[in-house]
Amino acid sequence: MLKTIHSGGLMNKEAFNVFFREKPAMMLVELRNAKAEIYASSLAKLVDCTYSHVVKILQEMEKAGLVNFDKQGRLKLLTLTKKGVEIAEKIDAVRLML
Repeated sequence: MLKTIHSGGLMNKEAFNVFFREKPAMMLVELRNAKAEIYASSLAKLVDCTYSHVVKILQEMEKAGLVNFDKQGRLKLLTLTKKGVEIAEKIDAVRLML
């Protein structure tokens, strides 16, 4: 989760949460860092959030042009748009600085 070692100490989770809502920010970072195909259900587990909440956030991200849903039968594969990748990289950079 957000407890990562950086510069010899634990990252200040509270400082990160001052600037970002934790779940949406970490959803973008997890999508960016995914090594395999990822779906809403697997993303929900990664960020420790309910499936319905993740879907609601993803729909808002889709409207903002950050993610795409690619239907594969009954499943929807998640991918970041170019804009989504750029924002996820910036969020991760800020997270690592804290």
